[in-house]
Amino acid sequence: MEINLISDTVTKPSVAMLQKMFNAKVGDDVYKSDPTVNLFEETVADLFGMEAALFFPSGTMANQTALKLHTNPGEQVICDKYSHIYHYEGGGASFNSGISCNLLDGHRGLITADLVKQGINDPEFYHAPLTSLVSIENTTNKGGGACYEIKELQKIKQVCDEKNLKYHLDGARLWNAIVAKKQHPREFGKLFDTISVCFSKGLGAPVGSVLLGTKADMKRALRIRKIFGGNMRQSGYLAAAGLYALENNVTRLEEDHKKAIEIGDLLASFSWVESVEPVETNIVIFKLNPAIDEKSFLEKLKLKNIHISSMGQGKLRIVTHLDYKEVMHTYVKETLSKFHF
Repeated sequence: MEINLISDTVTKPSVAMLQKMFNAKVGDDVYKSDPTVNLFEETVADLFGMEAALFFPSGTMANQTALKLHTNPGEQVICDKYSHIYHYEGGGASFNSGISCNLLDGHRGLITADLVKQGINDPEFYHAPLTSLVSIENTTNKGGGACYEIKELQKIKQVCDEKNLKYHLDGARLWNAIVAKKQHPREFGKLFDTISVCFSKGLGAPVGSVLLGTKADMKRALRIRKIFGGNMRQSGYLAAAGLYALENNVTRLEEDHKKAIEIGDLLASFSWVESVEPVETNIVIFKLNPAIDEKSFLEKLKLKNIHISSMGQGKLRIVTHLDYKEVMHTYVKETLSKFHF
């Protein structure tokens, strides 16, 4: 029994999801004639109360398109120091859009309206990059799945409006935040100029993210997606998986959160664990005591067929997901409880 807790991207489509994909009606999405893609985009846009949506092969491409939409070369995006757009998108902000990132020192990947205010460059001071965009990540990956409160996001929106800045949400794991905080997608749709949401993480689809915004922005995004090489043909087979995920896999995220919280509580009880980040969703980030060798620990887990990931700087990460069954969860807890150092 191999137990892969490296990420929630490791899931495989269920039999029911595969059947939905197999039966999908498809066309050529480059000509906007794939009925399943069109339905998927309309469904997600309606869910968030936004005008339009565009299907992308990856969350990185959706985020990079949003950066391109809202900035000009030489300008700057404000984001947290842990942000995915800075750490995990291959330097795309500079490569694709010619922009820099002003990294704010938030808490667990969460920034505040006050921090955003401080991070905005004076537009009259032409020696500094022009600030044009604020990007939020919810939940935060490097922050251990932490979630924003809607009130703080509203405060940041007010700052953006006052300073004439665009506002983007990297919602790769937004579904987890919505379930954990009992929020509604339309609460986010009211606030942001663009939102990217992923279907290949907690929702278990094999491929795909959706970018949401105005009709005008999504028309421009279609051209950017083309330039980035993201146009797909009979992508309705993939969109069908996203539709299935929306219908069946959102509320069950509570199960992933419950398992993650249990693992976090267990790790916190061990003398060989130095610290555990608070667990809100499906990500557990912890540190071993300095005397314990990280590589040896990871190898010890592998020998027990348990795979987790290192995030550097002594941080280890466990991510629960829909393929992590209860029998696996019991085994992981029992195995960790038997470790002695």
